[in-house]
Amino acid sequence: MSEVYRTAITVRAPPERVWEHFVRPELLVRWMGDHARLEAVEGGVFSVDINGVLIRGHFARLEHPRLLEVAWGEAGNAAMPPGTTRLVVRLVPVEGGTRVELEHHGLVPSEGAKHAVGWVHFVARLGVLAGGGDPGPDPWASAPPTAAS
Repeated sequence: MSEVYRTAITVRAPPERVWEHFVRPELLVRWMGDHARLEAVEGGVFSVDINGVLIRGHFARLEHPRLLEVAWGEAGNAAMPPGTTRLVVRLVPVEGGTRVELEHHGLVPSEGAKHAVGWVHFVARLGVLAGGGDPGPDPWASAPPTAAS
């Protein structure tokens, strides 16, 4: 049984600017992760280290600047091996900015619960950064949430 996690946020920036925060490693790591290797072409590498969690996969679909789909998984995680889930991000222009609609498909229940916590945290950081602010260092880098959090 797999789950889909969904969330959305409105960012005070045009879709083109928000898009860059998903495809440029130096921007991605300012809101999520501490190292990234991204090859933003269909089939290209999507690799990001998020506070010791090694996300590995590839870009499955890119429709600049409106839609990204990433085959997503975690190295060493039997419940979610590299590339086995799908992250779909839609960037919808709205008055004053962009509505970022994120869906993460194919999560087993234990991973769904973890990703529900993680995506809320990271999408909020994206909103600050893409909107022109500075989210600062990720507090989870030094104090990650526990299973009970």
